[in-house]
Amino acid sequence: MSSFMKVFLLLAVMVCMSKAQQEKSQGPGQSDQCLCQRVRNRIGSKTDIKDIQIYPATIFCSKVEIVVTVNSGLRYCLNPKLRAVQKLMASIMKRKTSTTARPTETTSTPY
Repeated sequence: MSSFMKVFLLLAVMVCMSKAQQEKSQGPGQSDQCLCQRVRNRIGSKTDIKDIQIYPATIFCSKVEIVVTVNSGLRYCLNPKLRAVQKLMASIMKRKTSTTARPTETTSTPY
């Protein structure tokens, strides 16, 4: 085996070990591809909220993420396990479903 091949295999093994160690330190099912590395444990002024985006758990990030954008453009993540956040999301969903237009029944007439 050539020395070049030995060095290549050694590097490949080191990369695999490094990746395995990194995944082990993050815990099972967690990934570093989540948007929210840190979450806030409180909600700021509700009137200052411009937009709320909810990202469900995926294969890339195993947790639900709630990203809030305020009027100044600042974005931060909320802890979805907090009761206040759950109440806020419930009120938004309730408001959204009550304002959704209902489909109307149409009848077609032959030409």
